[in-house]
Amino acid sequence: MNMKSDLKLHVPKLEEIAFRQFLLADPETMSYNAPWFPPNGCVDFPRELWAGWHRQWINQEPDRFYAYLQRTKDGAWIGEVNFQYSPSDNWWEMGIVILASERGKGYAKEGLRLLLDRAFKTGEVHTLHNSFEVTRDAAYQVHRSLGFQEVGTEDGFVHLVLKREDYLNHK
Repeated sequence: MNMKSDLKLHVPKLEEIAFRQFLLADPETMSYNAPWFPPNGCVDFPRELWAGWHRQWINQEPDRFYAYLQRTKDGAWIGEVNFQYSPSDNWWEMGIVILASERGKGYAKEGLRLLLDRAFKTGEVHTLHNSFEVTRDAAYQVHRSLGFQEVGTEDGFVHLVLKREDYLNHK
């Protein structure tokens, strides 16, 4: 499968936010989140929060960016990506979530690459940061394969950063 042509970023309209609700409510997808949102990691995202969330996240670059990962062959949404500026750290925190049913198909690497291209080639982002449990080896390998550098571990979390110039030179 040629992953370069199989995914694209889709910035959701307000009426499309139901997918985010579905993603956050899927116990298998959100299981990594269980230590912070017991018992299964799911996050409640009721309809009455959608409009405010949408205003906060959509069309807010460079401070924030959010998009679905959309499979081009059938239009299915298979995950989400985002970044947001952290003034205290002078970097952008980023995230990526792939539906559990779509994991293991190469989508995380392609989705992360799409996010990096958006942040570094079209935006004002100079540094992206991500952190996750040290036990998530697949996530670690995907980040490292795209140029992220480990800057430390703390309380069972690995911290990774990628600077714009390093990403553009890594390609």
